[in-house]
Amino acid sequence: MQIKVIFIIFSFKRNFLYLLQKAKRKMTGKIFNVQKFSIHDGPGIRTTVFFKGCPLACEWCANPESQNKENEILADRTKCVKCKTCKAYAENYDDEGFPVFDFEKNKENRGLLEICPKKAIAPDGEDRDIDEIVGICLQDKDFYEESGGGVTVSGGEAMIQPEALEELIKKLKENGINTAIETTGYVENDVFKKLAPMFDHILYDIKHYNDERHSEGTGVTMEKILENLSWGLNEGLDILVRIPVIPFFNDSTEDAEGFAKLFDEIGVTRVQLLPFHQFGEGKYDRLGRNYKYRKYPNLHPEDLQDFKDVLIESGIDCFI
Repeated sequence: MQIKVIFIIFSFKRNFLYLLQKAKRKMTGKIFNVQKFSIHDGPGIRTTVFFKGCPLACEWCANPESQNKENEILADRTKCVKCKTCKAYAENYDDEGFPVFDFEKNKENRGLLEICPKKAIAPDGEDRDIDEIVGICLQDKDFYEESGGGVTVSGGEAMIQPEALEELIKKLKENGINTAIETTGYVENDVFKKLAPMFDHILYDIKHYNDERHSEGTGVTMEKILENLSWGLNEGLDILVRIPVIPFFNDSTEDAEGFAKLFDEIGVTRVQLLPFHQFGEGKYDRLGRNYKYRKYPNLHPEDLQDFKDVLIESGIDCFI
């Protein structure tokens, strides 16, 4: 009897200590930016939290720093004064005197990140405390309430960090904050079904209507994306489908007809067109990466009018 009591006490103590340690353990997420006063990432004035890591590898991506799920280093040529303070870390220097780094080897090198006097070398992605992120978002709660805004989660694809994302959204909801997510939809069905209903708005990007072309441009097939979209629409979630219109990939009127057919099959009735832009061009240089779309011109709303008209004529509420 005495041995049994001792065993029960020991088990209780062990479980208590485990729960105590779990409670003290801070939830973190890999975040590469928190942008205040966003007005294009959902209704009203919003704070956009950018999660790092994406299962897609879109060739035109405006946030190439979001694709790798691991922390990286950005080197900004425009800030470099060629002082060579970083010579202990550089592999060599190019013809213009700019240092060439092995970014993969140095991605966790705090010495390299701290040595540049002009901050031309900066971290891309950090493990951030979710409570800290919530605190930053709550600083602008008055603006959200005045404008009908809130917090938007972007990336990358935030749903590939499900625990951190769930923790963030739960805490924002506890504070009465409207939430939105920009998503590729390329996640496991059970993950999508758990997380998607937590959001007030879902901004759902569809890159193509043809599976083969989609794979060529993004590196993944459409099956999961369409399955999750169909489920969300059937569940009555507030989903806005968006098409990033990309030159020579999905920008013709024939492409618009292909999208219209797909949307009719799935039940999509409202679509936003996102014109291709070059805002992310310089990031490829800072990451030391090749950018396939470097020479392509920006698209403007007037360039998409014929595309828009095709969708409208198909019964879809389409806007730019």
